Amino acid sequence: MKIKDGRELIIRKAKIEDAEKLTEYMTEIPKESDFLTFGENELNFTPEIEGKIISSMKDKDNSIMLLAIIDGEVAGNCTFRAGERIRTRHTGEFGITVRKSYWGLGIGSVLMETLISWAKSTKIIRKINLRVRTDNKKGIKLYEKFGFEREGIIRRDFLINSKFYDSILMGLLL
Repeated sequence: MKIKDGRELIIRKAKIEDAEKLTEYMTEIPKESDFLTFGENELNFTPEIEGKIISSMKDKDNSIMLLAIIDGEVAGNCTFRAGERIRTRHTGEFGITVRKSYWGLGIGSVLMETLISWAKSTKIIRKINLRVRTDNKKGIKLYEKFGFEREGIIRRDFLINSKFYDSILMGLLL
């Protein structure tokens, strides 16, 4: 599909062959935003570790890792992990990131549409959860656009540079 600037966007499941590019992406992303649950140099993934994560997710029927690809580059990522046990298999939490050079082009919306469509198609997932910092206005607006509702506040959820930030718990019932 074409994005707002006319370039071609491909959304697809991550493959083992993506491990190196995804490792580079996950190293760069925390330098571009403080709204993430991880900071610079916190993940320390190698292509081997990333490959194992991709492999473990592709074998599950209730979890997925999506990539947004533009011109062969990882422009965005969305990872959804659901529960392992029978009582929690139907629900999970996701994280979504977009490389700063691609902000404002609608990639986050396309990733959200793809995730929700996939979740509905599983016939397993009945609820998608997320948490978002209370000051992440663009993120909150995106999630509300897709029908996510506020379910609660987690006080002091993040500690970044000696400052606490609260988070909003949001959920989408399917």
